[in-house]
Amino acid sequence: MRKSSAWHALTAAVAIGALVLQTALVIEGASVLVDENPPTLATRLIRLVAYFTIQSNLLIAIASFLLARDPSRDGTRFRSLRLAGIVGITVTGLVHFFLLRPLLDLEGASYVADKLLHMVVPALAVIGWIAFGPRPRVERRAIEVSLAWPIAWLVVILVAGAATDWFPYPFLDYDEKGWGSVIVVCVAITALFGAVIALYRYADRKLRT
Repeated sequence: MRKSSAWHALTAAVAIGALVLQTALVIEGASVLVDENPPTLATRLIRLVAYFTIQSNLLIAIASFLLARDPSRDGTRFRSLRLAGIVGITVTGLVHFFLLRPLLDLEGASYVADKLLHMVVPALAVIGWIAFGPRPRVERRAIEVSLAWPIAWLVVILVAGAATDWFPYPFLDYDEKGWGSVIVVCVAITALFGAVIALYRYADRKLRT
């Protein structure tokens, strides 16, 4: 239990630290996907929260903090939070590595924040889930929430993008990429979420903690 609590505490601390660092950079005018004409502070902060990376790291931070206090924590709401967080952070790491990483050329604190949010936190979260669980925790309600969240996020981003002409990720910009490409990407992302959820559901039944 001590090892589990310590690992979850470490994960929460790194996630919170990464979120604070990224927020500070945004306040200063820096961002992961840099704009040539920086918007107002309020707009920058709203856009920061719109990033799926930020949302998934926030869920991991909350779930890990709760697990650090009680490694055997359970409950319907917590199961949904935990599964959504671990699935979201897994997809965050995969999408970053295969789609976004080649597009970025960061230095200094921006580089550190990027690696923490997209690589270190996902690694800590996944290792912690495999090693310490707790399990079983994957149930139907948690699965529904974990799939509904990214679908709702995609819908909101696409609708907001039509009004603001801003998209958190270039592969969702239908003005530049075209609707055909964006639809394919959305279907692929949804399928990826389904596959990751299925993998965690299988592992939840087979692994022991």
